[in-house]
Amino acid sequence: MNIAILGGTGRTGREILRRALQGGHDVKALVRSLEDREPQQRLTLLRGNARNADTVTQLVAGADAVVSALSTDQTTTLTEAMTALIAGLETHGVSRIVTIGTAGILESRTEPGKLRYQSSESQRTQTFAAEEHRRAYELLRGSSLDWTVVCPTYLPEGEAVGGYRTERDYLPVGGQQISTGDTAAFAYDELLKGEHVGYRVGIAY
Repeated sequence: MNIAILGGTGRTGREILRRALQGGHDVKALVRSLEDREPQQRLTLLRGNARNADTVTQLVAGADAVVSALSTDQTTTLTEAMTALIAGLETHGVSRIVTIGTAGILESRTEPGKLRYQSSESQRTQTFAAEEHRRAYELLRGSSLDWTVVCPTYLPEGEAVGGYRTERDYLPVGGQQISTGDTAAFAYDELLKGEHVGYRVGIAY
């Protein structure tokens, strides 16, 4: 499989990239800089900005599936990149995309009709990142793509240990955290298996 990755140098993205290469797939990753990057078999690096529509279109050309593990970085990078990404995917006829979101955009159990970040379930005081993720999700939902948004709760650095729980559109009851390794493991498996197309998926231990 030919896989294109955005955010492949981030905490979760780099683990997805590693798993894809280990699985024998050809990977094309968008990076900001090519300096100090060791060449790897089956890995092609494309230097550029995720907000640039031409760059993103070039990235996804020839891909069978795409992973976006972009962070919000307190800017509108996420929504700008998603707009460019959807257009590029539709241009090249690529349908499958898995993105990493946040548990804040899952449905609230205690306040129906609200998302978690809008309800008392959330402890966050700043909502910018969650709102960016919500807008990116809405862009995907309005597209013709076969999308899945993986929505981890508190996400400390850590290896994949298994034993996690998932639930469509909701955070598993009592879920407090999930490692970057297990989030990547689930996202990679979902990319290959497509068991949750058209859903947000909450993930937690």
